[in-house]
Amino acid sequence: MEQLLAAAGLLCVAAITPGPNNLVILRAAGTVGMRRTMPMIAGIVLGGLLLLAVTALGAAAVFAALPSLRRWIALAGALYLAWLGASLCVAGMSPPGDTTTSSRLPAGALGLVGFQFLNPKSWLLVVTVLAAMPASDAHDYLLLVAMFVLIPTLCLWLWAALGASLARWLARPIARRGVDIVSGALLVACAALLLIKP
Repeated sequence: MEQLLAAAGLLCVAAITPGPNNLVILRAAGTVGMRRTMPMIAGIVLGGLLLLAVTALGAAAVFAALPSLRRWIALAGALYLAWLGASLCVAGMSPPGDTTTSSRLPAGALGLVGFQFLNPKSWLLVVTVLAAMPASDAHDYLLLVAMFVLIPTLCLWLWAALGASLARWLARPIARRGVDIVSGALLVACAALLLIKP
């Protein structure tokens, strides 16, 4: 029970705190509304489940055997996050109505499934939760799957609700540009923090 609570607490803290997934959902809900953001939330959750399956099936052992591979994947993911952040900052500085830069952000359920495999925070979270609650039988795996569905879904829904509640304010071009710049800077900061973690 202690392992379950520790893993659930870790997952909850990681899912509710600002990160790439939450920023994408906040921005999407503010732009297209809650209903059209739900498939994106499903994509993030499905991507997390696939990442959990890949990790449980041996990626963690591969990373332990080849630590340099983990560093290279973390570097590639952090560079991708930095690129996304820079894209948002550029979108925020672009003239109103120019959506060419912001359209590069991951969107749709499939785009966000793939995004989980490039998101270093997602890898770090899955590996850490599996270390906190090692699964040894089907019951343990079912608990992990339930946690990886329920907790991120609720947290992402809260971020989407925040974005949707800000939609009227975000409809103003100056507010939208400001949010793009701040979101982009936060993504770049996430990338930098992930790079300096051991």
